[in-house]
Amino acid sequence: MRLSTASRLSPYLVAGLISVLQLRDVRAENSLDYQYAKYVDFGGRIGVETQSALINQDFGTDMHFKLGGVVDTIAGATPTGLPAAPGSNQVDLAMMHDRRHAWNADFSRQFTDLNVDLGISRSIEHDYMSNGWAVNTLWDFNQKNTTLLLGTSGSDDTAKVFFKTAWLRKVSNDVIVGVTQLIDPQTSFTANITWSRETGFLNDQYKVVQLDVQLLPGVYVPLEYSESRPNEKTKGDLYLSLHHAILKFKGAAEINYRLYHDSFNITSNTLEMLWFQKVGDKLILRPNFRFYNQTAASFYHYQMDGVGITPTRIPNPNGPFYSSDARLSALNSYDFGFKVVYNATDHLQLYTSIDGYKQRGTDNVTSQSAYYRARTVTLGSKITW
Repeated sequence: MRLSTASRLSPYLVAGLISVLQLRDVRAENSLDYQYAKYVDFGGRIGVETQSALINQDFGTDMHFKLGGVVDTIAGATPTGLPAAPGSNQVDLAMMHDRRHAWNADFSRQFTDLNVDLGISRSIEHDYMSNGWAVNTLWDFNQKNTTLLLGTSGSDDTAKVFFKTAWLRKVSNDVIVGVTQLIDPQTSFTANITWSRETGFLNDQYKVVQLDVQLLPGVYVPLEYSESRPNEKTKGDLYLSLHHAILKFKGAAEINYRLYHDSFNITSNTLEMLWFQKVGDKLILRPNFRFYNQTAASFYHYQMDGVGITPTRIPNPNGPFYSSDARLSALNSYDFGFKVVYNATDHLQLYTSIDGYKQRGTDNVTSQSAYYRARTVTLGSKITW
């Protein structure tokens, strides 16, 4: 079985890697940022190499443009959803390889106390294409001590599904409302609420389930079926963030918390802590730690035997629903890392980081070999003008 890039990693792992792989601009300035990152699974299963670049350019005093591009290369083995064979603790794996090309463009315009930001994006794999858009507004008031965020975004994706020999569509729409409040010159607080809705083909076509079917009395044959998820999903999350600078230590702390729930009945909590330490005039050190836990989707089953569900050959959007994808199981994950930023000159910044990631299932049923344990090393540079 060959898996697509879309199914290569847990979405929660990808979420964890975003802070490592994604280029983030924290202030409007003219700059060119290049980054290389390599992800390696400790079990020797999956390897990912990512190269990305981001250009920032001001146009006058009130307009700003960003253009970014990413190339991902991935190869290795990943769980299929089938349970470990009797007498083994290793779940079934399938080899896969793919390359993803993506780009995004963003234009913002400042109108006195209002900033309007428009963005578009596109991502292409051999069997998956995604087109996205976003509109965000930031309104400063209360003598610029308070900023209100209102935004909406969406994506229109298509997946090449092998069992239908057709491209199937998935559409998502998101709305975000948030506020950032400056509490004092060293402290700020942010609260955001996001609501999303996805419709269309939400299955991972490369994930399967196994059911032992009786042919003769006492004779059972294991059969494989494609997973079947609902064709609609709603989700919402609450995000809270506190930033505080401690001037006498030349450092700053950041604490983030996120509460998430969706119609698959997954509830998750994420707690992240970062410390930024300035050393001398040129060096910044940033250790970080993140803890994540989630409950299982209502239709997750490590094994289908005894569940009372008869799978269908082709996923049925009307049900029944079932999946053995460990990404939908109850689990915890831990991220821990260290980043070094070196400001070589007023116009050149160099940085490197190493981050570790570990998942662990918590349902006492799913084999631990279905989960990921990995390391990511990042090298980057930023030139400003």
